[in-house]
Amino acid sequence: MDSSQRAARIVRTIVGALQPRFAVELWTGERLGPETGPVLRIADSQAVRRIVRRPTFDTLLKLWTSKAVDVEDGTLFDIVALRPEGSLKARLRALPKLQLLRDVPGLLFSGSAKAGDASLVGQDPFASGSDKRAIQHHYDISNAFYRLFLDSRMVYSCGYFKDFANDIDQAQADKLEHICRKLRLKPGDRLLDIGCGWGAMLIHAAKHHGVVGHGVSLSEAQTELARERIRDAGLEDRITIEIKSYTDLEGSFDKISSIGMFEHTGLANHATYFKTIHRLLKPDGIYLHHAITRRFKPGKRRENPQSRALRKYIFPGGEVDHIGMTVSNLELHRFEVQDVENLRLHYARTCRLWAERLQARFDEAIGEVGEDRARLWLLYLTGCSIGFERGAIQIFQTVATRRGRGATGLPPTRADLYRDA
Repeated sequence: MDSSQRAARIVRTIVGALQPRFAVELWTGERLGPETGPVLRIADSQAVRRIVRRPTFDTLLKLWTSKAVDVEDGTLFDIVALRPEGSLKARLRALPKLQLLRDVPGLLFSGSAKAGDASLVGQDPFASGSDKRAIQHHYDISNAFYRLFLDSRMVYSCGYFKDFANDIDQAQADKLEHICRKLRLKPGDRLLDIGCGWGAMLIHAAKHHGVVGHGVSLSEAQTELARERIRDAGLEDRITIEIKSYTDLEGSFDKISSIGMFEHTGLANHATYFKTIHRLLKPDGIYLHHAITRRFKPGKRRENPQSRALRKYIFPGGEVDHIGMTVSNLELHRFEVQDVENLRLHYARTCRLWAERLQARFDEAIGEVGEDRARLWLLYLTGCSIGFERGAIQIFQTVATRRGRGATGLPPTRADLYRDA
């Protein structure tokens, strides 16, 4: 029996034991499972051999980006929705190991596996904090690529859905306004937006709330387009943006927003971050902290394979804390926490819409960044949506003021946040 036949028998054994509700198609054209619906296609027997030799998440990711494994007649969301019923771990434990052992050794020593992943480049996943090179790795790949799936304002952070049936443009407009209300912006306020991206927050705040805005970013591509959008909006006299680290900022601001930037800071740099925010914020100012978090687990933290791959290939140097750590850090660095809001399901919906929009324009995406990176981003957006939906990851908006005595300057209730627009 040759290696291709052994690989096919291994797949048949596993599919028979797991019984997924989607079909699996082998490189031979053989189809296992339902006759209709989404299909998980394995391009050749070498894909099976690579999994057998190195059964890691990294291997699966590389098989996906190199198209050795693909989905036809459906999407990754469909495959996940039709996963085996019941406990996957229990099914894996129940695999017929003796039957598999007949074929695995022969497959392991049957020649060399194809590489197929040379173009998938990552960085050291253990670095704590994203430097300029790491930021450019993610954000400077192509403004045109991000236009394919983001909203018209190009907001690359969690939307806010007053109704989960709303489209991404409405959700992002509502998110920007929700943040502006939480900051209690008023005409003449000096607003600092850390990690300002393509400038959407600054433009919205200046146009609708009369602030004077300043932004910092380490992305040259984002900054170039942000400045262009500011010029087009006629707001050059009210908004400035610098390519600069937040640590190098001077002066003071009435309000500070950090929307989807903190994840790049790195756990090792949290003290520097919060000390800097406290230094830059006026005594009666307001700070809004919008960041992804992980669930708290006691004991030493162990990074799961998915998080490791995310840091290696998508967000080099990125790390997330848990909400308890966020609040503790704010209090440690002389802030008073005023409000905490969980937006987990909002980000699940946001990422799903992004993934679906990218899928709908996938040929254009390939033209912009190449097929391997387009497939990597599709997997990342899908995985994030599922992670937020299942509660594996969270996201919170936290409002804080500098600690002091007496009144904070905030209204007595949150009612003003939800008044009619």
